[in-house]
Amino acid sequence: MRIIAGEWRGRTLDAPPGRGTRPTADRVRETLFSMLASRLGSFDDLRVADLFAGSGALGFEALSRGAASATFVENDAAAAAALRRNADKLNAAARAHLIGGSALALPRSAPFDLIFADPPYAPGSGTAAEAAVVQAEWLAPGGWMSVETDRHDQLEPGQLVLQATRDVGRARLWLLSRPSRPSTPA
Repeated sequence: MRIIAGEWRGRTLDAPPGRGTRPTADRVRETLFSMLASRLGSFDDLRVADLFAGSGALGFEALSRGAASATFVENDAAAAAALRRNADKLNAAARAHLIGGSALALPRSAPFDLIFADPPYAPGSGTAAEAAVVQAEWLAPGGWMSVETDRHDQLEPGQLVLQATRDVGRARLWLLSRPSRPSTPA
């Protein structure tokens, strides 16, 4: 697994041992970051969160492309250890923050500009991740959230706005946004 673009392009990342995590394939990451770049223009200075982080590939990719910081949420000890090794290997420890625990029970935090959620493939997991983000108020107004699910799973966007979906192999990518201001009733 390699960083695709930016400051750390081509650098390898350690993956957690075993089958407890499912790293996002390079092809899926390339598609996702292409979708985001066409909408965001730049990743410069964004506050990013990577939920169900595993190795941290999504958050580190955003940092490589200019994000100011990345907060990683991971409850698996082996995955958290791999994530710490990757932060050290990339000399990114000052910009990478790890929260141990469930991405479905997020602590209060200042909101993020971009959130990645790559939950285990299970029916309803993407909807549960979106609901946890909304409940904890983690997504800033005007912010974006990407969710990766099995291509046959559905996602209910709840309070967020579905902007795009794309199937890549076994995965379905969902791009959601939070309106800059609440809509007013007609």
